[in-house]
Amino acid sequence: MVVVNTETRHIEEMAFLREVLAAEADAVRSVIDRLDDSVHEAVRLFVECADHHGSVIVSGLGKSGLIGRKISASLASLGIPSHELHPSEAMHGDLGRIGRNDCLLALSHSGETDEVVGLAEILRQDGIPIVAMTGGFGGSTLANLATVALTLGQISEASDLGLAPTCSTTASLALGDALALAAARRRSFTAEDFARYHPGGTLGGLLRPVVDVLRFRVGDGLPVIESTLSVREALEAADALGRRPGALLAVDGGRLVGIFTDGDLRRLIVQRPEALERPLADVMTASPKALSSDALVRDAVRLVRESRQDEIPVVDEEGRPVGLLDVQDLMAMKVVTD
Repeated sequence: MVVVNTETRHIEEMAFLREVLAAEADAVRSVIDRLDDSVHEAVRLFVECADHHGSVIVSGLGKSGLIGRKISASLASLGIPSHELHPSEAMHGDLGRIGRNDCLLALSHSGETDEVVGLAEILRQDGIPIVAMTGGFGGSTLANLATVALTLGQISEASDLGLAPTCSTTASLALGDALALAAARRRSFTAEDFARYHPGGTLGGLLRPVVDVLRFRVGDGLPVIESTLSVREALEAADALGRRPGALLAVDGGRLVGIFTDGDLRRLIVQRPEALERPLADVMTASPKALSSDALVRDAVRLVRESRQDEIPVVDEEGRPVGLLDVQDLMAMKVVTD
């Protein structure tokens, strides 16, 4: 019995893990080197399909089917309607899921998977465009049936066994993601469009307009004070509003010129109590960093992390205050954690 100590086993295992990851990275790089004009035609078919209210039907068997499911999800999230179709189920009634304006993305590493080839044969007869994604160097049955054939080249799977689909599925997934992003780019898909398809969770929160999450707005509890008033007068005016945030905004001619926070007030009382009679303009933080009213929550998160501000003014295009965003609001949305 050979006894291997833990340290040696960990060293060998780390080397093996690095080899696997390097092999998968090499597989993706090899696909990059093989790109040709066929990818433009594939992107065109996806875009044309979406523009004509069709769907990209994605089909594959086994691991290719799992990769196809992810590619389909990526397409849908980028505004290109798509759904997965199991090739075997297609032969038992699910062909009715496919419409005239749809196209097929068929995945088979060998290009000879019977169920996928059979589906492609039927759809070709119906005039449905087919994008095939296969391994090897072309010439497979599926590639010959396709409108556009994308071949990944000869890809060796990771590890000495070389049996489990690893490098080939990684390469397929990477190419599928690239095609989906290229199609979305060609359709001028924007962050606002993306937000419509991702309304939930942290991602959806980051893509919401910042004005939608303001608790304190001008005219609704947000103190907007002329910078010429004394600190005491400013505080009295703010208190008259009742419920208020931890800061007040100073304006001159209606435009934001400064911010005065509760923390500023505490420091002022301790260090310069006589300054309570001074104009707000003398003690405020002048020209604070602010967000425009068309900014997204992700812009607020970036500003919080860069400037470490706890209160962020939001202004319109003329620099007039619209509202105030508190970092606690972002933390409650779970889009800021530090």
